[in-house]
Amino acid sequence: MTDPQVGTGLIREAKSIMADNARGRVKVETGAKRVRLYLENRLVADTLTPLLVWEKPFYPTYYVPAKDVLADLKPTGESEHSPSRGDAQVHDVLLAGATAPGKARTVPESPLEELRDAVRFDFDAFDWFEEDEPIYTHPRDPYSRIDVVASSRHFRAELDGVLLADSPNSMIAFETGLPPRYYVPITALNQDILRPSETVTHCPYKGAATYWSVQIGEEVRDDIIWGYRTPFAEVQKIAGLAAVYNEKVDIFLDGVLQERPKPRY
Repeated sequence: MTDPQVGTGLIREAKSIMADNARGRVKVETGAKRVRLYLENRLVADTLTPLLVWEKPFYPTYYVPAKDVLADLKPTGESEHSPSRGDAQVHDVLLAGATAPGKARTVPESPLEELRDAVRFDFDAFDWFEEDEPIYTHPRDPYSRIDVVASSRHFRAELDGVLLADSPNSMIAFETGLPPRYYVPITALNQDILRPSETVTHCPYKGAATYWSVQIGEEVRDDIIWGYRTPFAEVQKIAGLAAVYNEKVDIFLDGVLQERPKPRY
């Protein structure tokens, strides 16, 4: 059984991070994972002391201590200003046979002392690993978690009065900072209105998601439904199931219409 004081502490910490960001301060802490990043299979940096920096309140990014950077950084002469982190110098990342133009930043005179000797690499430009596992989109937030539990509450989803999905049960994913997501068998979806989508997104906690759009009359609503065919081991219970955007559709549980959550961002 989880210690309720631990859960309370995590919630308090997450709220503190959001409050600090709202006031213009940025939380910085040293991570416990080995972090490596690669450019075209060439090692750019390897650190045991990555910095987790909450530039946005919802998730962190990594800064790498300069001493652990193996690539050459060439200043471009450009700079970017942040009220909380100071003036950043933009750099090209250079390795033998590989270059990432303008994909690194340093803030040597940052008001945040921890960042002065660190490098921020653009996440999407490199292949990142925590220990020996690849990560996507952004680093995992140590204050976030996902619980997937089975539910026998009858699930129904509609859009403009048209049935999207109907299932006597579901798997509910409870993820920090997000509304519950209800995953049901693909066969529970209204196959007549499903349209394939080429959209693929990556979640650092769940893996790669593929999408369906829906067509109601002549109108196509893009990427309303998604699923994870091969999710990460931690959330295997949603493998092969599908979920709908609570924020965009009407969801009924045991016949009761649920309030639509507001979009997170």
